[in-house]
Order: sequence, then C-alpha cells, then structure tokens
Amino acid sequence: MVLHLRGTVVLDDDHEVGEAWVVGGRLTFQRPALEATAVLDGWVLPGLVDVHCHIGLAADGPVDAATAELQALADRDSGVLLVRDAGSPADTGWVHDRADLPRLIRAGRHLARPKRYLRHYGRELASPADLPTAVLEEAARGDGWVKLVADWIDRDLGADGDLTPLWPDDVLAEAVAAAHGVGARVTAHTFATESLDALLDAGIDCLEHATGATPEQIDRIAAAGVPVTATLLQVGQFAAIAAQGEARYPRFAARMRALYDHRYQLVRDLHEAGVPVLVGTDAGGTLGHGRIADEAAELVRAGLPAREVVASASWRTRAWLGVPSIAEGESADVVVYDADPRTQIEVLAHPRAVVLRGDVVARA
Repeated sequence: MVLHLRGTVVLDDDHEVGEAWVVGGRLTFQRPALEATAVLDGWVLPGLVDVHCHIGLAADGPVDAATAELQALADRDSGVLLVRDAGSPADTGWVHDRADLPRLIRAGRHLARPKRYLRHYGRELASPADLPTAVLEEAARGDGWVKLVADWIDRDLGADGDLTPLWPDDVLAEAVAAAHGVGARVTAHTFATESLDALLDAGIDCLEHATGATPEQIDRIAAAGVPVTATLLQVGQFAAIAAQGEARYPRFAARMRALYDHRYQLVRDLHEAGVPVLVGTDAGGTLGHGRIADEAAELVRAGLPAREVVASASWRTRAWLGVPSIAEGESADVVVYDADPRTQIEVLAHPRAVVLRGDVVARA
C-alpha cells in the first residue's frame, strides 16, 4: 500500500511540507515509483502524545486485558499514538506486541506509602527507606520511567489532615539518583507546595500536576528545565473532591478548593516562566480515555496559545520522550485533520483519519 499525504504536513515548530508518502509503513518525502493506492488531504500532524495516562487502571484499581484494550483503542481513535503511562497496577507490557494499539512507555506501579494514596493503585512501601530499592525494581519492569507519589492527604491527623510529603528528603534524593544510575527517569505526583523543593533538589525529571507551585518554585522549575503535566481535567475535579472531604478533613478541603481556584493562573504562570507545559489527560481512575482534545482545550481556556498546546501535544513531547515524529524513513504515525488545530484548537476533537504504523486505523 502506498498512501499519499497531501496538504500541510507539519514536521515541527519551524518546518512543514506540502506532501509525503507512506510506503511499507514508513514515511518518505520522495515520490515512490508506485502509484498511490489512497490519498489523505488536510493538515497532517505527528501522532498525538498523552503524557499522563493510565492504561490498565480504573476507579477501583487494575482492569483486565480486554478493558485495557478498549482504553487503548479510545486513546488511539482520538489521535493519541504515543502514551507515557504514568503508573498502572496492571502489567500492560503486552501492548507492545499489538501493532494496532498506541506505542506505550510504561512507568510501572505508583510508589507510595500505606494509606497514603488511592487504594489498589500503587505499590505501598512499609518503610520510606525501601524507596530506592523499589525504584530500581520498577525501573526494571517499565520502559525507562518510574512514578513516585510525592504527597497525599495524611488521614492520621484527623481534622488537621492535609497534603503532606511521603518521603524524607535524603531518601527521595537517593531514590532519584538510583533511577538515574540505571538510565531511568523519574516523575512525581505532587499537589502540595511542601513537596516541590525536595523533588527539585533530588533532580526530578518531570512533575505531574504541580498545583502547589509558588512563584519562587516556578522559577526553580523553569531554571531546571523540568516539564510539568498540567492535567487540567483532573484538577477540574478538585472542587468536588473538596466537597466530599469537607466534613472530616476541612483543612484538606480548603487546600483543594484553593488549588482548583488557582488552576488556570498556575498554568499561565508556568508557561510565562518558560516551563514546558505537557498535555496529559490523567485518563484511567475516574477519567475516561480518549480525551486529549478536551485537555488541550482546557489549556487554551487557561490562556496558552493553541499553537503551543498543539506542539506540546505532538512533536515536542515526542522529541522529549525520544520518539521520532514525521521524518524520512520513520514509522508513519500521523493524524490528519480538515483544518489547522494550531489556529482552531477544537479541530483536535475531530480527526479525519488516524494512521498508525502505516495503517489507517480510524476514520471520521
């Protein structure tokens, strides 16, 4: 099969061409000898990236393979052809063997403490001192990433329960160094202000949510070049979470409500400081899969330019993860649109066609 891609083929921030071809599942800019068997016209983008997604996870914990497959297909059909798993209790390594499912970069299980995270989600360590060893074990199970839970509500404090860090600073630093020593990168769930400085001191590679970042911490994040996945769909649930916890944990509820109210300003502040703001839906758990367009629209609603959001949802994050975009000889993983989502973010919700490994796997 020879597929002709025609219109505007976006390579990166600064480069685009008028056409490309897919031959044997690979991209080429050289017109092939064979006539095209199919043509796709429109705006052609490198496959989208959901950089915070949980294939294999539902609200009550791990799901079976059939359910995980449906999750992955929902992501794929939305245009997401690369997923960085941000922690899953299910072993989803089998996804690598499925040519019809998105490429998956796994982070193993969330690393947490007993009663300091959502039940049935994470691997709960009896002692904080176990963290460096656990990081090495999860790095070996995953695809070059490890996920830590840096803070969560401490229910043992009763009415004074609030978001507090899970790990001593020295243990956290040792754990991140251990991951780096075997070539793995570390990302961390963090809502609270109190956990961020220790994460940055430790050399964290990415931050998930980072809702508690102060202006001074934002400057530190920017100086370190650490990306932040804003997960605005998830943060948009904070007001409801606050209402659920109000009676038993009023301090926690007040904190979550304040973070909710500040969510758009935080994203603008991160962007204006030069922090790379990544696009991740936090699908799995309580959020459905296939919502990359909704997350992108939220970032634009917060004040980020659509062009920046689309770049982050596609070629920029692919490069950061070490996965090629549209280039000679690379796998044909592209999404085709009727209009330019860089000027109309709502276009992301309506891909004309999704091409994965050279095959048209979804059409409008």
